[in-house]
Amino acid sequence: MPALIAQASGRRAATPIEATDVTHLSSLRKRLQAAQRNWLDESGFDGKPGSVCLVPDANGKLARVLVGVDRQDALGALAALPLNLPSAEYTLAPEGVPLDPQLSALGWALGAYQFTRYRNAKRPASPLLVSAATVSALTPLVEATYLVRDLVNTPTEDMGPKQLTDQVKQLAKAHKAKVREWVGEELLEDNFPTIHAVGRASHRAPRLVELSWGKANDPKVVLVGKGVCFDTGGLDLKPSDGMRWMKKDMGGAAHAIALAGLVMTAKLPVRLSLLVPAVENAVAGNAMRPGEVIITRAGHSVEVDNTDAEGRLILCDALAYAAEQKPQLIIDFATLTGAARVALGPDVPALFANDDPLAQAALACGNEVADPLWRLPLWRPYRKLLESYLADFANAGPSRHAGAITAALFMERFIPEGMPWLHLDTYAWNDGDRPGRPRGGEAMGLRAMFALLSKRYG
Repeated sequence: MPALIAQASGRRAATPIEATDVTHLSSLRKRLQAAQRNWLDESGFDGKPGSVCLVPDANGKLARVLVGVDRQDALGALAALPLNLPSAEYTLAPEGVPLDPQLSALGWALGAYQFTRYRNAKRPASPLLVSAATVSALTPLVEATYLVRDLVNTPTEDMGPKQLTDQVKQLAKAHKAKVREWVGEELLEDNFPTIHAVGRASHRAPRLVELSWGKANDPKVVLVGKGVCFDTGGLDLKPSDGMRWMKKDMGGAAHAIALAGLVMTAKLPVRLSLLVPAVENAVAGNAMRPGEVIITRAGHSVEVDNTDAEGRLILCDALAYAAEQKPQLIIDFATLTGAARVALGPDVPALFANDDPLAQAALACGNEVADPLWRLPLWRPYRKLLESYLADFANAGPSRHAGAITAALFMERFIPEGMPWLHLDTYAWNDGDRPGRPRGGEAMGLRAMFALLSKRYG
């Protein structure tokens, strides 16, 4: 991985980066030469988080980098540096404020990301020298995060339903997994009616792809990802500002694909199934209409109250199929509701769970790996908000209250009682540039779920 390089004997010395803060700045100054202390004064370096000072030696060459950090945010401590420091090799100095070595190195690597499919990189990222063990541990996580970002950043013309399911096929080939795919009318023939209904109006056929991997006697785990490659809202058409970034509505699928790759790379002893329903929610003469009733794979009749609540429709057939496999655990990822963003903002995915110990374990894992989640309740009384006068229930309703919760409650109906299930309503996007989190596609909840699976089955 270019952003992280393993330390090796005989390698030329790298420029040290010393982390500090306001409290430790005075002790740091005592170790500097008089000219360097004057340089700090002239530069105005104050040790506050995000502040940086390039310290020269007596010959005017770069001798050391000082960076102000928040010790509670090791992930972000070095994240702004790889694309902003002078091109050179760097290492974290032992004299500085102690930082978690893996989290700070991970932040550096995440800050080195650039999306280069359509234009050249602005500049090469400077590498950080770390231990070989750190490179080995972090490389899969960084590559999985980059994959999520790349998939979400790619416009729909180049990341439609076929291209998205092709990503699953590439993953299967790399890990010698099996793949099955349903395309177009095959979805109706094999009883995936909601996936077909949402995607039938597009000139690119709707699909469901399944990857299967692992030994028959290992515990079964199913990962499901919402793959709406573009969402116009259907006949309940989105306004232009709401439609602008809907290439990212396959962010759930990107997370599920990346997590499946992490599981197989780590060779976790599970029998893995990855399900990605991939569609475009388009507008045409055969588009799904408000008021239609669909009999789902699970046998529930669903009234389409709103064609823009399409993600839960493609997921419900995938979840029903997942449940038929009688897994020990189902995890789904979806860029499902704006209500989750209103409640929690863009950085924290909403976690829903039908098992309290499982939910607590997921939250703890998120905190441990600096990939936070926040649990919202499956508040059963809100099921009344999805009542239908002619079907078992509707996919949406007239009330805007508790939108993330009602969406999760809709999907919970397709999970059998007692079957452990986690649902992550994730934004998968950064609205602006921040250290380690460049504007565009983002992995949110990915490392938390991999940590959970590693603890549960590793």
